[in-house]
Amino acid sequence: MTERDVKYKILVVDDEADVRSLLKDYFELNNYLVLTAQNGEEALEKAAQNPHIILLDINMPDRDGISVCRRIRNYVSCPILFLTARIEDADKIEGFAAGGDDYIIKPFSIDELGARVNAHLRREKRNSTPGNVRFFGDLEVDYRAKSVCVNGRKLGFAKKEFEIIALLSMNAGQVFDRERIYEKVWGLDAEGSSSVVAEHIRRIRIGLSREGMEHHLETVWGMGYKWVK
Repeated sequence: MTERDVKYKILVVDDEADVRSLLKDYFELNNYLVLTAQNGEEALEKAAQNPHIILLDINMPDRDGISVCRRIRNYVSCPILFLTARIEDADKIEGFAAGGDDYIIKPFSIDELGARVNAHLRREKRNSTPGNVRFFGDLEVDYRAKSVCVNGRKLGFAKKEFEIIALLSMNAGQVFDRERIYEKVWGLDAEGSSSVVAEHIRRIRIGLSREGMEHHLETVWGMGYKWVK
């Protein structure tokens, strides 16, 4: 397979050799360049090769998937999909807060997994189209660079936090409830609950309040949230 034939680069992280082999064979047949890692430390090394998407097992010895996600999220902007045998709402909130984008429950249908990976990559491609910058007083939202700055200082928002800011700020004054934010940011096919939106909103408020900018994100009680210019 030549570099020209490859569509995307995917990193598969799982401590089970059978799972790695299955996913490697499947995605290579679908013209992906597949990187694999069998533990968290190896995942940190392979993540430096800038994959387009990461499949990350949660339950690994030594360094689990959640801690790997936290470690790499600041310099890896691609979608991260957790692989796990079981999941509770509290686990989902922790995973999304760490910067994860979706959960895949084991055992999974390989074709459904492929469809979910494709959906995330299509969404990522749409979000990476050239955008512009909007200014809200001293606060600047750069939709192309996916960054928020105050007086030139970049604020450290995680990927989903920025996507919520982008959604609200591009529709300033419009109220979005939790369900609609979840649908727009995570997608209709995502595994999870709109309850994770509240945790992301809380983290966004903390980041904005440090710079005295919390007034831009307003709660409309009983209805949802809106961005104030």
